[in-house]
Amino acid sequence: MAASRESVFEFINFCRSHIQGRERGDAQPFLGEFFKAFGYEGALQAGAKFELPIPKSSLRGNTGFADLWWERSQNIGSIIIEMKSRGTNLTQHYSQAWEYANHIYPSPKYVLLCNFDEFWIYDFQSQINTPVDKIRLVDLVDRLDAFTFMEYTTETPKFRDYQLPVTLRTAQRMGKLFSLLKARSPRDKFKELDAQLLVLQCVMAMFAEDRKLLPKDMFLECLQRCLEGESSYDILGNLLFREMNQTGITPLGKCKGVDYFNGGLFAKTPAIELNREELELLQLSAQDDWSKVRPAIFGSIFESTVNEAVRHAGGIHFTSENDIMKIVRPTISRYWEERIDAASGKEELNALQLEMQNYRVLDPACGSGNFLYMAYQELKQNEHALLEKIAKVNKSDQIGLSFVTPLQFFGIDRNPFAVELARVTLLIARKVAIDDLGLTERALPLDTLDQNIRCQDALLSEWSPANAIIGNPPFQSKNKMQQEFGASYVQQIRAKYPEISGRADYCVYWFRKAHDHLPEGGRAGLVGTNTIRQNYSRQSGLEYIVKHGGTITEAVSSQVWSGEAVVHVSIANWVKGQQLGKKKLYRQLGDSIDSDWQVTELDEINSALSEEIDVSEAVVIQANVKSGACYQGQTHGHEGFLLNPLEAIPFLQDSKSKTVIYPYLTGDDLLSNSQGLPSRYAIDLNHCDDLAAAKRYGKAFIHVKENVMPAMKAAAEDEFKKTEKSTGVRQNHYKRWWKYWRGRMELTQRLASLARYIACSRVTKRPIFEFVDSKIRPSDVIMVFPLPDDYSFGILSSSLHWFWFAERCSTMKKDPRYTSNTVFDTFPFPQSPSLEAMREIANASVNLRAIRHQIMQQKSCNLRELYRSLEQGTCESLQIAQQNLDKAVRDLYGITENQDPLKFLLDLNLEVAVAEERGEPVIKAGFPEIFQDAISEFITDDCVKMP
Repeated sequence: MAASRESVFEFINFCRSHIQGRERGDAQPFLGEFFKAFGYEGALQAGAKFELPIPKSSLRGNTGFADLWWERSQNIGSIIIEMKSRGTNLTQHYSQAWEYANHIYPSPKYVLLCNFDEFWIYDFQSQINTPVDKIRLVDLVDRLDAFTFMEYTTETPKFRDYQLPVTLRTAQRMGKLFSLLKARSPRDKFKELDAQLLVLQCVMAMFAEDRKLLPKDMFLECLQRCLEGESSYDILGNLLFREMNQTGITPLGKCKGVDYFNGGLFAKTPAIELNREELELLQLSAQDDWSKVRPAIFGSIFESTVNEAVRHAGGIHFTSENDIMKIVRPTISRYWEERIDAASGKEELNALQLEMQNYRVLDPACGSGNFLYMAYQELKQNEHALLEKIAKVNKSDQIGLSFVTPLQFFGIDRNPFAVELARVTLLIARKVAIDDLGLTERALPLDTLDQNIRCQDALLSEWSPANAIIGNPPFQSKNKMQQEFGASYVQQIRAKYPEISGRADYCVYWFRKAHDHLPEGGRAGLVGTNTIRQNYSRQSGLEYIVKHGGTITEAVSSQVWSGEAVVHVSIANWVKGQQLGKKKLYRQLGDSIDSDWQVTELDEINSALSEEIDVSEAVVIQANVKSGACYQGQTHGHEGFLLNPLEAIPFLQDSKSKTVIYPYLTGDDLLSNSQGLPSRYAIDLNHCDDLAAAKRYGKAFIHVKENVMPAMKAAAEDEFKKTEKSTGVRQNHYKRWWKYWRGRMELTQRLASLARYIACSRVTKRPIFEFVDSKIRPSDVIMVFPLPDDYSFGILSSSLHWFWFAERCSTMKKDPRYTSNTVFDTFPFPQSPSLEAMREIANASVNLRAIRHQIMQQKSCNLRELYRSLEQGTCESLQIAQQNLDKAVRDLYGITENQDPLKFLLDLNLEVAVAEERGEPVIKAGFPEIFQDAISEFITDDCVKMP
């Protein structure tokens, strides 16, 4: 279908004759004729739906109704059109449109706001509060290139206000300018901070020029004079920027009409003379349309271009406004929308105004200020709505004066450049809000934000009082904290927050401190690594919040973060207090930014950010811990310990070496090799307590000495240079360089007494267990269960254990990871076993493995492929075998068909824990000790074995 000039003229003429512009009465006829203009019989005939109910998308969280929803193919993208009455300022309604777009799946590609005279087209994946195009009805015939999404074509629409390209371009040019200045700062004897200040002064001047805060083309004219030979220090620093820092409006001279900016930004004139290359770069940038630069992302992009430590090899990344809104709207906007909507009388509205005037927002990891910028824009929208309602109640044609200012917003960051950027970003925010909302407040002078945005370590400093805390704390994992920040800093943090587990991720400290800092009724929304809903990070963060008066109001359990494409994050919005009504939990289903979403309504969102039974209450069963039935495999620490099969031959033929050469199994070997065989060998000298003992193994020792020791020595020396201490981890390891980083001697001693053990890949969506010959050494990506019996194998391979794993595991990126302390140590084995029921499980597990091996031989497939076919329902014999095993396990536990297995296991876990506290005997993980005399009949001989 396609529009013609004639059909569009017919539509425009129809609107002139028959459409009065009433939101309710005219919306559907208008939209029906709009579709006809593009060659359809009508909106309904094209497959669109009128008044589509969208649950939880209205102001009070009730069902909203999108005027039109048109779901089409994934390639073309779906569309929402929301109608407003003629004359309505559409700026005030993008929030409603955003709510609709984020409460319907698949998410629409474009959202249109229309007041019968104008179409405002939004692409919320690129920019939030600014449409990518505004098209008047009367201009529709000349702007059909912007409406190609109305046709069944993949042709890209041509939007005139798509602001990402100009934002990227200006940020990169400013980054290049700073880099040029930084490169010559030592030679020309000016400080890097002065270079930063000068660039930011130029940024503000270019923004001010295009936003009409400076006389037209004044900055461009100044640059031209510099290019013609005058000094930039004189023209920019001592003339223009000086006048921008003088009170009043300059009455005469070359800077006539320049108003007073203040803001602290122009208080100093950096002693820098720009050269021609730098001036030409500035001139190119100044010629861009800075009214289309998006401050919400400009600072992040700018910062990434000048800071090599945060530049990413795959290109520039920044947090999208759409992701920022997933925190700002639930935490700030909706709170105020609901309060304003519910208020009625003058006294109530005046009290609300006073509350908003005293409202404070804090981002304790503010970076370049993008969260604060979005929060400011949203609060100004709320302020405008409140003032309009006050005017309506007072029966006045004029709304009151604006009162929300940047001085109500606070930020903290360790990076001094980011702090300066954040101040500028927030200063710009005020003028943008004035323009977008048509406000009468003066944009100048700027506020001074030196006390609002501070350069400090947020975890070691006091926070300003705040009603709302938002942001995106650093994504540093617990394992890399020392490497990134140094041992001294980590010790300092842990000493200040002893109640937070040392195994918790760095961002957890912000969650904990934010909740403690909030007043009663205060709200917070933070991004965290997706481990905040798992294990120690959850216990120290979200679980603490829920147990100390917090209610999670809306959350994202897992999504790909726009700020770093390879990072999966979780988002939690909460209130310090109670909030009634349904809560919404989101989860992204795929591994790309464009993946579909799942949304679930819940009465409560648990600390695991899961719709399942919350098993976070499960406690460690000490009998399991002491059972010695679960270990992580060996971490060699250096590739020099490993040999491919050809390299291993001479060592295996050497009488001294062969006793310390072992096949070395990885998770990929186990799952991807059709026989599950190791692809490499390892030299294992971990039993040698001293160098003399290690030397007895001849060629094996020499190989390790030549291939491992030099790297160990270099790492130790590097550590000493950094710490100036001789007792570091690397230096201590160098003293026993012939040993693995983690040799797991207790594990290898246990395996020595067994013929086989149970293994599974540590990182896996579903643990797939297999017996392995004890002569094969497991790597650190293998979870090892020194249990040789088929009964234990059956329990671990059951769906019950899989369900428990799915809720209790941790993750690497988005991949589930089996962890002994959270999965195995808390999993309750049956407490009332009988030999007859155990035999049923053992027989079912033997049958399961036999069918697996049979299918793998017939189809020449591996375990990973086999279980993928099981999940897809294309492997009936294996499915039946798994069901038989599951039934046998459920029968032994005594779980009926109607019982929730997770709830049963959680209750059993807590019962076992209570019994342990009372000193009562419990059944530990593995084969029950009470039946040890019968264990031999439960041990068969099939396993992964080297030929």
